[in-house]
Amino acid sequence: MTGTPEPPATPQPTASEPPSQLTSASQAPAVPLPAPLQPPPPPPDPGRSPIVLHRASRWFGNVVACNDVSFEVGPGVTGLLGPNGAGKSTILGMIAGLLPPSAGMVTLLGEPAWRHPDVYRRVGLVPERESVPGWLTGRAFVRYAARLQGLADPDGAATVAIATVDLTDAADRRTATYSKGMKQRILLAAALVHDPPVLLLDEPFNGLDPRQRLHMMALLRRLADTGRTILFSSHILEEVERLAGRVLVIHAGRLAASGDFRAIRRLMTDRPHTYTIHSSNDRVLAAALIAGDAVMGAALEDGRLEVRTADLTGFGHRLPRLARESGVSLFEVRPTDESLESVFAYLVQR
Repeated sequence: MTGTPEPPATPQPTASEPPSQLTSASQAPAVPLPAPLQPPPPPPDPGRSPIVLHRASRWFGNVVACNDVSFEVGPGVTGLLGPNGAGKSTILGMIAGLLPPSAGMVTLLGEPAWRHPDVYRRVGLVPERESVPGWLTGRAFVRYAARLQGLADPDGAATVAIATVDLTDAADRRTATYSKGMKQRILLAAALVHDPPVLLLDEPFNGLDPRQRLHMMALLRRLADTGRTILFSSHILEEVERLAGRVLVIHAGRLAASGDFRAIRRLMTDRPHTYTIHSSNDRVLAAALIAGDAVMGAALEDGRLEVRTADLTGFGHRLPRLARESGVSLFEVRPTDESLESVFAYLVQR
């Protein structure tokens, strides 16, 4: 893992930040501060999970990138899911020890993640941006990573890591000749060269074609089967669904949901959905839909029929049947709220 830690940013108070301790009686407020509605949860035992965040926040000036996030990650594959700009890279940076939390606690393998070099030797990081010098061969790049980790046999460790990611045949080529997928794998080899128990990957599937994506997923599953703790970020729902059994949903720097992926997916699917429908007779179709139990409401606005439903599966089955029974032809059925941002915003509100 390479990179220079950023200096701690000067904390900027926010509306939700607790007041600082007073240093003299003259600074006492004129009226007593109200007591919180409920006490904050006690910090977890940092030794019980490889990765622990407790009320962790990180801000850059007036920009809050991560706000009061708490979760734990154990062995296996966990997906950090959220739209671009949600704060995923900031969270991974704090876990890797590249960024200090502005508030709260981040521990890695039972130790504070910030400024603990001994912990860094037990974590591997694959950053989002490609940072492979094109003039180096893949073998030289991984060997340098092994030397940075202080391994006794950097050549042997590099050979094993390169074989693990199935790049032995291309190891002595310059990385400038590598495809996007090969560069991702050589970065992973460099992160694995010291055999870390914790692996962090930031958007590891960006730019990969379908075959390369499947290869990377299979590789990460094999690594997880050895008992490693793997946390990877993605803004694509399908990637997380196919690889991770557990998911952490991040939106606008907050933890929106966490747990088994199937349960989170049900929350996403069962939320209210809005559809815009164009048909041969919107009024007749609206009346037929309202009479059923799959639709929460319907409105005719500007020549469009907007329908709201919380039963996505039932609505999909009943709409064609009701249209046919009413003698109405469907020209277009289009969801109006299917962006990831709308899904995550709904989970935050929950």
